[in-house]
Amino acid sequence: MSAPFSDAASAAVKPANFLRTIIERDLEAGTYAQRHFAGTPGDAAHHAAGPLDAARVRTRFPPEPNGYLHIGHAKSICLNFGLARDYGGVCHMRFDDTNPEKEEQEYVDGILDAVRWLGFGWDAADPASPDQTRSHLYYASRYFDFMYRAAEHLIERGLAYVDEQTPEEMRRNRGDFTTPGTDSPYRSRSPADNLARFREMREGRHADGAMVLRAKIDMASPNINLRDPALYRIKHAEHHATGNAWCIYPMYTFAHPIEDALEQITHSICTLEFEDQRPFYDWLLERLAEGGLLAQPLPKQYEFARLNMTYIITSKRKLKQLVDEGHVSGWDDPRMPTIVGLRRRGYTPESLQLLAERTGASKANSWIDYSWLDIALRDDLEGKAARAMAVIDPVKLVLTNWAEVFGSDDHTEACSAPAHPQRPELGQRQFGLGREVWIERDDYAEQPPKGFFRLFPGNKVRLKYGYVIECTGAERDADGQVSAVLARVVPDTKSGTPGADSVKVKGVITWVGVHDGVAAELRLYDRLFSDPQPDAGGKNFLEALNPASCRVTTGYLEPSLRDLAADQRFQFERHGYFVTDRLDHRAESPVINRITGLKDGWTK
Repeated sequence: MSAPFSDAASAAVKPANFLRTIIERDLEAGTYAQRHFAGTPGDAAHHAAGPLDAARVRTRFPPEPNGYLHIGHAKSICLNFGLARDYGGVCHMRFDDTNPEKEEQEYVDGILDAVRWLGFGWDAADPASPDQTRSHLYYASRYFDFMYRAAEHLIERGLAYVDEQTPEEMRRNRGDFTTPGTDSPYRSRSPADNLARFREMREGRHADGAMVLRAKIDMASPNINLRDPALYRIKHAEHHATGNAWCIYPMYTFAHPIEDALEQITHSICTLEFEDQRPFYDWLLERLAEGGLLAQPLPKQYEFARLNMTYIITSKRKLKQLVDEGHVSGWDDPRMPTIVGLRRRGYTPESLQLLAERTGASKANSWIDYSWLDIALRDDLEGKAARAMAVIDPVKLVLTNWAEVFGSDDHTEACSAPAHPQRPELGQRQFGLGREVWIERDDYAEQPPKGFFRLFPGNKVRLKYGYVIECTGAERDADGQVSAVLARVVPDTKSGTPGADSVKVKGVITWVGVHDGVAAELRLYDRLFSDPQPDAGGKNFLEALNPASCRVTTGYLEPSLRDLAADQRFQFERHGYFVTDRLDHRAESPVINRITGLKDGWTK
């Protein structure tokens, strides 16, 4: 399990936002300092283990385990866990597992792994024993007994009723933004009748969809979410955690505030689409507190703008469609905006944390360009990633006077370069220059365009870390394609020697020796969609798929990259940042993914 959170004193200064202002205000006022748990140990057994340190800031990350998390969830994870860390608090890792038909243990395990990978944990120091830690991993399903009792309490107070209208009748009678709703014919039932009916639901005596439990609030409310929202529905389905113990399940909007209150969350932070649900969140908790089931002060919900990023989609349904129809290789396809996909592509936890911090927390919806993600990745890896040369689109360069200069066609010149130009402690990379080397195909042009300083007949360039060479032409195959570029070595011009500057050149090209280069499968990933908002306005997002989002080629790496382990990142000079694939890579058969280029030059 992850290490305990650091206290506030050790947290770095972070950019201000409205959530930090709220938390700091509450800490100064001691808003939650007198809080205590009012329920019985049976309601939430984890509270019986010792003092809760009630003044502590408590946030939560509450995903439903019905799919893989995406980049929007990554921001929420960083925000909730980060705020708790920075203010000496704790963030609860909680699964809102109230929908048995869509939830699986696979998703639970995947979500926990994603949170850990992003650098966060749910263990925190135990206030009763500071040298011990306590796990803050929770499941909504463990509160089902309390939720059921809370529902009966609302029924007994005349605040909830069992409705037997069909789903279509309920939709029709709900009204709309200009028309008030119509009371259900079952709304005036007595509490005793409603309680009996609800217990029949609990006992499995009615079919799915036959009836629901609804709150009795106000069918004429301008906030449609207060027009008697559903609290419980019948689902004869096995739950991944509780099995067949239940055939009725709470609605998310009913369960979520109760979970927050039982766990004594102080700041319940969610995205703006839940803003209209906040009045019901408050209504429910206040009613349960009035009945003595929950303690004051109650949690408060705060909303921030979700992460909207161009060139991706985050709808779980549409992401699943991409997987099911074979447009991508799976949920972890490196082009997917899922956390497992971003991880396999090569993005680092630190880069996602940096993106979350830079996009901030605000109340205004806006779009963030995809390039922000790549900028965060470059900023993270620039000072970390070792350098290397690689050739992605190879053509052979033959140095025709090699034997004349060095006495043998088999001779190799030892060359070296720093592993990182700003980190001498990482040492030097070693590789050899021989008669034949691999260069990029586009480093040669028979008729060079203006400003082209690389190889063309009569031009001189430097082989980086090696010699100056003069191009003499090229050989072509039967189809007219260049099969080899020809050049002559200019003697006494090796980099690092006294004669290195004796010949001035404008072009420098990277290369890999044919004799010691490492062949590798290179997966050149790009944006999955060519439209910045592929599913906006009802567009068919499949029509915006980018056909060039993945190009696979065989390239060559310098020998310093021989025997690489999986999930290692480095910078290919001239080309950008790459990573060995965490699943398919083997030292004997390298598979390497392009994460991003050295600069954002993407155009559709």
